[in-house]
Amino acid sequence: MPPTVAACQLDVSDLAVGANLDAVERRVRDLPDRVDVAIFPEYALTGFVADDRIRDVAVDRDGEPVDRIEALARESTTDLLVGFVERDGDALYNAAGYVAADGSRTVYRKRHLWDGEREVLEPGNDLMTVDSPVGEAGILTCYDLNFVGDSAALARPEVEALFVLGAWPAAHSENWTLLLRARALDGVRWTIGAGRTGRRKLADAREVAYAGRSLVASPDGGIRASLDRQETDLVVDLDPKALARQRDLVGVYDEEGGRGGESRASE
Repeated sequence: MPPTVAACQLDVSDLAVGANLDAVERRVRDLPDRVDVAIFPEYALTGFVADDRIRDVAVDRDGEPVDRIEALARESTTDLLVGFVERDGDALYNAAGYVAADGSRTVYRKRHLWDGEREVLEPGNDLMTVDSPVGEAGILTCYDLNFVGDSAALARPEVEALFVLGAWPAAHSENWTLLLRARALDGVRWTIGAGRTGRRKLADAREVAYAGRSLVASPDGGIRASLDRQETDLVVDLDPKALARQRDLVGVYDEEGGRGGESRASE
């Protein structure tokens, strides 16, 4: 059976960790049994606002909310990738936690902060890959997509997919789609993007409409499947033969050593 991924498009509740955890749990339990990896949007557990309120809902990577995600991964036998604001001492990060069905955890910290994030968060340092049912997969978060150097560093024969968490503004939704397709094409790999939908309506914060537009881009840069702005799940089977055919056709990994630099960290 080919591996199956789900991009779970979510209307996140800002500053409401309990409500978001409940929503993630419901969505995972409603997925088809064949789903191997479920990807949720950027800040899926915490939401985000660029002021001190975000510190009050920040999550420790070994704290109770991530423990609940681990229990859910074990129960569902599904690897889960969820975004949250991570607290580490006095520092806060835009984090993506990959929790495997066996309970192992890898946390990627967004390297390229956007707009108000720079006021309250610290950037991460390392690129990371994870061993997943899809194969080795790189993790990127939203604005990271714009940085071609990061994508090139993850363009290696063994990296067969990119998992991307997003909270892309609806006003620029075409750029999200274009960049996901480009990152699939330039690394000849699957790219799965899970986007936030709905709106942020929070007192004393700028209102934002989110793009949704979750999609799976094929290794040739085409759109394998996609959503609009509805709050639902995009479930897609990934054919390993399609990846092999495209890599054979393009030939970018034929030379010894492949192409691109090594990622700065791999777990």
